Amino acid sequence: MQSFIAGSILATVLLASTPTKHPVNTPAPSIVKAKKWISLFDGKTLKGWHTYGNRPVTPNVKVEDGAIFLNGSNHEGMLKGRSNDLISDNEYENFHFKIDWKISPKGNSGILFWVQEDSVKYKETYYTGPEMQVLDNDGHSDGKIIKHRAGNLYDLIAGTEGVVKPVGEWNTAEIISNKGKLDLILNGVTVVSTNYGDDNWKQMIAGSKFKKMEDFGTVFKGHFALQNHGNDVWFKNIMIQKL
Repeated sequence: MQSFIAGSILATVLLASTPTKHPVNTPAPSIVKAKKWISLFDGKTLKGWHTYGNRPVTPNVKVEDGAIFLNGSNHEGMLKGRSNDLISDNEYENFHFKIDWKISPKGNSGILFWVQEDSVKYKETYYTGPEMQVLDNDGHSDGKIIKHRAGNLYDLIAGTEGVVKPVGEWNTAEIISNKGKLDLILNGVTVVSTNYGDDNWKQMIAGSKFKKMEDFGTVFKGHFALQNHGNDVWFKNIMIQKL
């Protein structure tokens, strides 16, 4: 009995003198900070934008009520036989782009991306840059053509229907281009999702109106362009996240 008690006392002493093993402090998972939104339009000036080919900004391009207004009714102010599209000063690769747009009745415009600015080699922005369509679906003839409706990847992929707002109301468009994946979002709904640069992408281009434009959709870094198509259209709240 005494030996048992002595053994118990010894065990207790040894246990008490043994350092306590605490769990290893593993670093907490790193907190991924939200990507910073960078404004591409100050709501007051055209700073950060210029006419394709650095041509003079025409009188039909102005800032009005916090939006870029492309006045299609002012045809005298448009350059004859030259692109009147407005493009971003900077080029972007792997991005989340966001913009609000409003189209006039029977209006047609577009938001282009990956545009290569070589106005000698490429007469128009659409020679190189794919387009997210901006359109009055009910009032413009393009609304009757599949792959030409608002939110579509123009002439390449028809988008989800029933998302665009009535003509004259503001829509929010988003373009996410990231390492081979392209998503077009309209008013919070992903309307187009595809890969780019692969065989399927090349086949889509080969089956489109861009098939003879050998550099169309081949470089995945470039400028954004706001298409000046001869109809009244407004753009605001233009911003980007670099991915």
